[in-house]
Amino acid sequence: MKQESQPESPIPGTYMFDGKAAMKGYALNKMCYSFNQAANRAAFLRDEDAYCGQYGLSAEQREAVRERNVIRMIKAGGNIYYLAKLAGLLGLNVQDVGAQQTGMTLEAFNAKLRAAGD
Repeated sequence: MKQESQPESPIPGTYMFDGKAAMKGYALNKMCYSFNQAANRAAFLRDEDAYCGQYGLSAEQREAVRERNVIRMIKAGGNIYYLAKLAGLLGLNVQDVGAQQTGMTLEAFNAKLRAAGD
């Protein structure tokens, strides 16, 4: 008799991007996709609040963008592949996002990376 496998427990600090998250994050992800065009990146930088409004971002999503908090954007339905476009536009790099993921300051996260490289 074949035993049914138990679902694995989620990995701490990860957020499932499923159909529910995709629906929740549609506006945010659509906005991020728009950054493929230079004119849209310039429009966002001129007035990011108006640009977010143009795409109908929720209050939660708009606050996460204002705070430059990529993890909150993910929790608000953002897909990391689309959010990478926004993160770059906001001047955030991989270390900034890594620090947010671990709850560390950027300086502490970079020190941890340097220590791991020794």
